[in-house]
Amino acid sequence: QVQLVESGGGLVQPGGSLRLSCVASGSFFSLYTMGWDRQAPGKQRELVARISRGGTTNYADSVKGRFTVSRNNAKKEVYLQMNSLKPEDTAVYYCGDSRGNWGQGTQVTVSS
Repeated sequence: QVQLVESGGGLVQPGGSLRLSCVASGSFFSLYTMGWDRQAPGKQRELVARISRGGTTNYADSVKGRFTVSRNNAKKEVYLQMNSLKPEDTAVYYCGDSRGNWGQGTQVTVSS
């Protein structure tokens, strides 16, 4: 039914940047708040960022000022620009919608 596929993860040094992308299919994408969660080893899943259909955003305090979430409703895509990355940002990052659908995740590793 609904599929969300993340991409753009990888290995980056502290202070570096990555841009994650998520493409949605089988969903009324333009109607939903979209967002990113992450889960680091040994930790619970954490809300990272949310963006409403109108562009209103919310961020976890830990990423505020460093990460930017955006969306392109015409392309049914969501993005997460991650700057000034820290080792503690290492996690699997998941894209999801407000209906509870989530992708398989993309690994982000921040290490020198």
